[in-house]
Amino acid sequence: MTAVRAERVSKWYGHVLGVSDVTWTLPGGVVGLLGPNGAGKSTLMKLMAGLLRPSRGTIEVLGGQPFTDARVRRRIGYSPEHESTYDELTARELVTVLAHLAGVPRADAGAAAVRALDAMGMTEAMDRRVRGFSKGMRQRTKLAATLAHDPELLILDEPLTGVDPMARIDIIERIKKLADGGKTVVVSSHVLYEIEALTEDIVVIYRGQVLAEGNIYEIRKLIDQHPHRIRVECDRPREIAAAVAGADHVARLVMERRAVVVETRDPDRCYDDLAAAIVERGIELRAMTSPDNNLGAVFEYLTGGSAGGSDE
Repeated sequence: MTAVRAERVSKWYGHVLGVSDVTWTLPGGVVGLLGPNGAGKSTLMKLMAGLLRPSRGTIEVLGGQPFTDARVRRRIGYSPEHESTYDELTARELVTVLAHLAGVPRADAGAAAVRALDAMGMTEAMDRRVRGFSKGMRQRTKLAATLAHDPELLILDEPLTGVDPMARIDIIERIKKLADGGKTVVVSSHVLYEIEALTEDIVVIYRGQVLAEGNIYEIRKLIDQHPHRIRVECDRPREIAAAVAGADHVARLVMERRAVVVETRDPDRCYDDLAAAIVERGIELRAMTSPDNNLGAVFEYLTGGSAGGSDE
């Protein structure tokens, strides 16, 4: 079953546009919803979670309508970017209540809460009051509440905001483990390396519209108006430059100190030519990297380098 299917979905808040004419299909797995603040990420996630009704178009989640069908909503776990909790409760008490509200029978909700808190690394702190938690502990508790009722689809809106680096690494690994266990995960961020650490499958949303979707490396190949850059650091960069200068796929060569940057229209051929030149000439290769072969470059090319603003 397709996890999410959106057909020409638009959402307005009065005269303010949230998302515009979005058509998107998510079969499963982990997908990163990427865009600057205010791009429409939170609006699209709330539409998927059944918290908003589209102004136009249709959105289907797990084969049903999340806004009107409570059975569909019980199969969804939604973690909002901003939360307001009952801070006088312990983490165990809070997650137990939320698990029961999400459909877990009262008799089973406590055990479900313990399992979810354990899965998010909160076992030792589960009987402490939420008011004393750090931002990272609050995020873990919120994620535990999201998965306590064992949903099939997890919708995580900026789950790593304000989390310290060590906690961020741990939470990323726990989210990936959930996906490995069969969950479909939609996770949003405006921080590129967070998404890149989670998945290679992305949806880039900008000014309420989907600009691109799919594997970041395949998307990069389609952006042919920007030649692909390959930086070769070696002991004889001028020889490398001379070896590939005549190739029809080479658009430009830039000499740097102890390196050459090759701009190419065909990365696969260029890597082959560079490897052959290095081996044939016995050149000492120190590093071969691509400043374009990452999510940051893809995002910059798609949006013209724009970012910032306030979240919707």
